[in-house]
Amino acid sequence: MKKGGTAGTGATGRRGLLKRAAFGGVVAATGALAAPQVSRAQTVTWRFQSTWPARDIFHEYAADYVKRVNEMGGGRLRLELLPAGAVVPAFQLIDAVHAGTLDGGHGVSAYWFGRNKAFSLFGTAPPWFRDANNYLGWFHYGGGEALYNELITDILKLNVVGFQNGPMPTQPLGWFKNPIERVEQLRGLKFRTVGLATDLFNELGAAVVALPGGEIVPALERGVIDGAEFNNPSSDRALGFPDVAKVYMLQSFHQHTETFEILFNKPKFEALPAELKAILKYASESNSADMSWKLQDRYPKDLLEMTQRQGVRALTTPRPILEAQLQAWDRVVARLEGDTSSPAAGPFFKKVCDSQRDWCRRTGVFFLRNEAPSVLAFNHFFARG
Repeated sequence: MKKGGTAGTGATGRRGLLKRAAFGGVVAATGALAAPQVSRAQTVTWRFQSTWPARDIFHEYAADYVKRVNEMGGGRLRLELLPAGAVVPAFQLIDAVHAGTLDGGHGVSAYWFGRNKAFSLFGTAPPWFRDANNYLGWFHYGGGEALYNELITDILKLNVVGFQNGPMPTQPLGWFKNPIERVEQLRGLKFRTVGLATDLFNELGAAVVALPGGEIVPALERGVIDGAEFNNPSSDRALGFPDVAKVYMLQSFHQHTETFEILFNKPKFEALPAELKAILKYASESNSADMSWKLQDRYPKDLLEMTQRQGVRALTTPRPILEAQLQAWDRVVARLEGDTSSPAAGPFFKKVCDSQRDWCRRTGVFFLRNEAPSVLAFNHFFARG
């Protein structure tokens, strides 16, 4: 009996072990299946505000970035996009991200120009860059990113992490009631611009007013300003410029290159796991490429809409004005580089300019020698009678 009992107890023990093992397998399988549910339950949602009105194509570019992050975040990180003014006015975005009132945002470095003039060198530098993609080359491979981080972290002590992306084409001189045909017409003109372009137009005699995108057209309509620039045909059309002015002057050196800036609160960014940090970074680079393709479709279409259906006269800025801008740039840069009394200019400003000039001199020589003239090819294929 004892032997049989032992055998029985052994069999029962084995059966119990098998049951427990089977049950454990079910638990393990259930746990494996449940893991995504746990991940979704732990989704981090960040408030991400742009500096652009919801109707502007710039806000659409911000939405394109957010879409990439949310799709790649795997339910662990989600950005909630808000338009300018939803939490703070456009010009207060960096302060809100620094304080953690906002988790992140989409704008341009030139908007923080009042904090330190060197900010405008990151995205709206003098026109020594061939184009905005050439600027991004300097930022990522010519030492620009280290200088940018030195400015925001060491000099200004800002709790933000920033990415530069989105190469913009040359910006038009802007919108006016009458054509700008001579440099003298800029003297005394109440004109909207931002960043280092304010110094440039002041140098040319204009009275500069800095306004965020959503406030420009109302100011132009009321006569608070006489002329204004914003950025591109799609933004300008969406914001309503053709309703208040009919002269659109194309070509300018005031903002020959510009890029966007994506900001995040630094403590929150640094608390993320490495893979989510990588998503925020590489989504910015993907968004940058996509934007450079999208604008090629949209900007020409909107310029045609304005000129063919809205009565807009698109004129080329005369060469003497372009030359006067370049000469004014020489004076502005020399003054800011030599201003050792101001923490917003002086040695650091010159340090960034020197780095940019070295990059542009080296890369410019190559591309000018290497690239066949695009005007020659365009005229050959498309300008023949």
